[in-house]
Amino acid sequence: MNLELRHLRVVCAIAETGSVTKAASALGLAQPALTAQLQRIERTLGGPLFDRDRRGARPTALGELVLARARVLLPAMKGLQDEAARLAGSGDAPPCYRLGGVNSPILGRMVHRLAAEQPPAQITTFASWSVDELAQLVAGGRLDFALTGVCGDASPSAGFGLSWQEVAIDPVLVLLPETHPLAAHDEVRLGDLRHEQWVAAPGDGCFSDCFAAACARAGFTPRKVYETDIRGCVDLVDAGVAVALCQATFRPVAGLVTRRLAGIPLRWRLLLGWHPDSPAAREAELVLETAKAAYVDSLAPHPAYLAWLPRNPGFGVRQPSGVRPG
Repeated sequence: MNLELRHLRVVCAIAETGSVTKAASALGLAQPALTAQLQRIERTLGGPLFDRDRRGARPTALGELVLARARVLLPAMKGLQDEAARLAGSGDAPPCYRLGGVNSPILGRMVHRLAAEQPPAQITTFASWSVDELAQLVAGGRLDFALTGVCGDASPSAGFGLSWQEVAIDPVLVLLPETHPLAAHDEVRLGDLRHEQWVAAPGDGCFSDCFAAACARAGFTPRKVYETDIRGCVDLVDAGVAVALCQATFRPVAGLVTRRLAGIPLRWRLLLGWHPDSPAAREAELVLETAKAAYVDSLAPHPAYLAWLPRNPGFGVRQPSGVRPG
């Protein structure tokens, strides 16, 4: 016999009434029939669930285990049935957002905003270092939106048929220990970092080529470049082993500072992508506005950059920023 929810209701009824006879009456069953059902349940579970005598029925250790699980499962199933009935009656499915991101500092804020503004929404996230992987998942219908970045005026691969729209554009900054000699300056010349070792997170875009080209224009070739995850990058910079490039929205870390690179040799465009023929395309404008708002939220811990943006209107959230098919 397979254990079913109705069997768990029987066990709970016996425990709550303290008697097989009283439980049978509460359930509208004959006492012999309930006794036979309890015996089948006990055989399925491998032992007695109650000690029974003239004073009633008291759960055994096995019975307590089954009751603990049943008291979680039964309300959960009732909640599922009620929610399904409401949904079937309304005919409206809750919104669903499947978001993918590449090293994005605003993805968490997007989730927070969507959840706060649409409590019934079903939101899932997926992280990858590969823009192409996310684009392929969106094109295949396994994700709804991809949040990623590209350097300069580059665009993601056009091979997946996605539409991409700009969320914001920022100069690329350098991350230094606060004890670094150049940390006292508001801006740092890239050439002044020629003797530094570097650390970067992995990725499949053109940023490494853009960085190498920027260094060449500044008159040097970068020394050793370590590759690790974001936490590893922070640790290496904090230890004074290397410096790193980072986004303007990079979350502040105690002991580290971000500084602009003089002349803005590198720019980073944050993009949102979706497939124009997917059901998610109907929500693209809303999700794009949410991404822009999340970007603005992420600037709050960066007062110096906030003060810089009004003097440089080509950066930050730019309006309008038309959709371009990829």
